[in-house]
Amino acid sequence: MKIKQLIMTMINGFCMALADSVPGVSGGTVAFLMGFYDNFIGSLNDLLTGNMDAKKKALRYLIKLGAGWAIGFIASVLVLTAVFEKHIYNISSLFLGFILFAIPVVVYEERECLKKFWNAFTVLIGAAGVAALTYFTLGDSTNSVSLENPTFGTYIYVFIAGAVAICAMVLPGISGSTLLMIFGLYISVISAIKETLTLHFQYVPILICFGVGIIVGIVSIVRLIRIALEKWRSATVYLIIGMMFGSLYSVVMGPTTLTDDAKLPLGLEPMSFDTFSILFFLIGGVIIIGMQMLGSAKSSKENHTTDKEETK
Repeated sequence: MKIKQLIMTMINGFCMALADSVPGVSGGTVAFLMGFYDNFIGSLNDLLTGNMDAKKKALRYLIKLGAGWAIGFIASVLVLTAVFEKHIYNISSLFLGFILFAIPVVVYEERECLKKFWNAFTVLIGAAGVAALTYFTLGDSTNSVSLENPTFGTYIYVFIAGAVAICAMVLPGISGSTLLMIFGLYISVISAIKETLTLHFQYVPILICFGVGIIVGIVSIVRLIRIALEKWRSATVYLIIGMMFGSLYSVVMGPTTLTDDAKLPLGLEPMSFDTFSILFFLIGGVIIIGMQMLGSAKSSKENHTTDKEETK
């Protein structure tokens, strides 16, 4: 049983990494769809604020989840950059499928708390916030930031981006990778990680700065998310749904941030009906539906096991 739980937890982490490594759906959304989000957030919170027993239990769970995440992320990064650059419109169509099919799943899973319709105004806040951030940072195709010769300002910018992006990765809504794309750092960070994995260490200092930003972001946001979901779950879920709608615009505008090997803007146009791929869009939908079915099956099995134990 312990081996099976270990494998399942690592698979959960692996799936989160696949989502976190590409713009579209956050790892938090995957955790939400697969039914382990509360355990994930609770473990992060216990690790930061719990007693010693709670910290140990949370650490064991997060190590197993993190091992699966690391495997999935490394596997993605080693092949992702070239695929993303060469097939940006197909991949963007896939991301749109992720988001649009995930929204009704989230609505269905949270249907009880969403009956508080007076909180629906936060949908507009979430959508407008993400769309505005995208508009003001992606409007210029020269927005992509080079990490080759970072200045002090670049380090500060990367630190802030890491802190903000990890908040999105933890929150089931807009993905952290989408935010990195908005900041003009997605390709740069992925390329820097890929170079480091291939034993080229020139980007290590800037990646350490990015990592420190991630740690600060986690410490800052986890407690806030747990409180928000416990006390204002309806408004928070509506806000998340709004952020997901807003991230559609981010994905559509994403091609404008791509650069070539000389770090020059490619001048690509935002995605349009002509460059949209219905096939990749539907593939994204199938993946989301599969994740939701896997999460539902896992939840049903756990409930069945609990009922049997109570009967005994």
